[in-house]
This record gives sequence, structure tokens and C-alpha cells, in this order.
Amino acid sequence: MPELPEVETVRRGLVPHLEGARIARAEVRRPDLRWPLPPDLVQVLTGATVTALRRRSKYLLAELDRGGTLLMHLGMSGRMLVQGGSLGDFHRDPAILPRHDHVVLTTDAGATITFNDARRFGMVDLIREGSAHPLLDHLGPEPFDDSFTPAYLAAALSVRRVPVKQALLDQRIVAGLGNIYVSEALHRAGIDPRRAAGRIGAARVAALVGHIRNVLTDAIAAGGSSLRDHRQASGELGYFQHSFRVYDRKDAPCTAPGCAGTIRRIVQGGRSSFFCSACQR
Repeated sequence: MPELPEVETVRRGLVPHLEGARIARAEVRRPDLRWPLPPDLVQVLTGATVTALRRRSKYLLAELDRGGTLLMHLGMSGRMLVQGGSLGDFHRDPAILPRHDHVVLTTDAGATITFNDARRFGMVDLIREGSAHPLLDHLGPEPFDDSFTPAYLAAALSVRRVPVKQALLDQRIVAGLGNIYVSEALHRAGIDPRRAAGRIGAARVAALVGHIRNVLTDAIAAGGSSLRDHRQASGELGYFQHSFRVYDRKDAPCTAPGCAGTIRRIVQGGRSSFFCSACQR
């Protein structure tokens, strides 16, 4: 699943083509993805102007001038493809099959933005004006928000008995983190993913906040991580996977300065955790 850096990378790639643009034509080529699409999606989008393109956790939100918001999630294989428009044309990989183009938006500038999803685990929905959405209601603060402070995280973790890795994956505690970047941040912070969330000292929690932000910043700058399906809106791969310190590096030597340990893999909550037992305590 794309995590915060991948979704933010896609958002930034779409902004020049979609933000401020009027949707001259909207096409919906199937009635559902992961869930049914709104039956009036075409009518709502056609003629609407996108006033802002935001990200909340792992979701893209396109705010519309006529009220309401288009909500999108990429799922496991979803991609946002851009072609045409005043900013030029991006190459479309021929391996991305047109039969998986499910929602297609054409702007008044001639750009075509396509939601392509081979596995159909993604979703597209509408948030009606003045309404909330159940997928967003429970989300905690964003890692870059001012509210995501060491004091906040320490308080949130203090009442959790689960391992810290699982606590950080809880979107109610912090929004947007997933398996890759939690593993990477915990390694940078020197914290064992098996350690109980409520048994981490205040100083270590404060350092962890900084490491979470730093690893996300580095990943966004690298265009995210392309392990299987993620592509930037330009069609380019992300390349943060070449900078992984622990994720997917089982049996490789630890890269922490002065550490002679080896990366281990365990399963926590049904997901792989990668860490160094020599330097993560």
C-alpha cells in the first residue's frame, strides 16, 4: 500500500495539472472499484473547478468550487496518470493497460488525469458539502503537523501495551505511516520494534518524532519507494528503496555507524518487521 511519501509525491505531481483547473469532461468506466462509485460522480465533477488538492494521511482530496470534495485512495496498484495539457505530455508505460483506466478527467487545459487500478483495491468517493467521511474521522495528527509533538506522542504511547511498531501503524495515533517508514524510523531512533509502546522514555520518544519526520522528508524528496506498483504522476519510479536501512534487508549487515549487527525479519500483527537487534533496544 502506498504510504504518506508516495501519496504526497503523487499529489505534488498532480498539482500543476489539476489544481485551479476546470474539469471539462469526466468519465467513469465501471460502477465500482473497492466499493461502488457515487452514481452522480460524473455530474458532480463535470464543469467543476478544483480549488485545492490536498493530502490527508494516505488519501488525496480534490476540493471543488461547487462544494464538496473528491476523495481518492490508490489502494495496492492504483496510479494517477497525466497526459497532455499545457505543461507537456508524460510518457505512458505500455505495460499500464488502458482496460484498467477507470476514472478519467479531462481539464479545460487539455490535460487528462486517469485513475488506473489493475487490482481495483483503490477507491473514489465524494464528500458532500458540510459532511464528514468515515474514512477520515478517526485519523490522528499528520507527522508534520505542529500538534504531533513529543509530548503528544509520549502521552499516546504511554497507555498502549502493544509493541511500538504496531502502535505507530495505528492511524488514530499518527496518520499516514505504514510498514516501511515505521521500520526505517525505529531503526534511526535505535528502538526495537518489539518494545512495549508504553515503556519508552520521554527523551527517546522526542528523538523518534524527529526521526519520523526526517525519514518521511527523505522519502518524499526521493519520490517515494517503488517496490511494485508505485509511480509518480510523471510515470517515473520513486527511488527511496535504494536508501532502505532495514526494510526488506533480511540478513544484510546493519548500516548504523559502528554496528556489526545483521538485519532480522520477524512478523508482527501479520506484517514483516525488519530491525537490527544489536543497535535497536
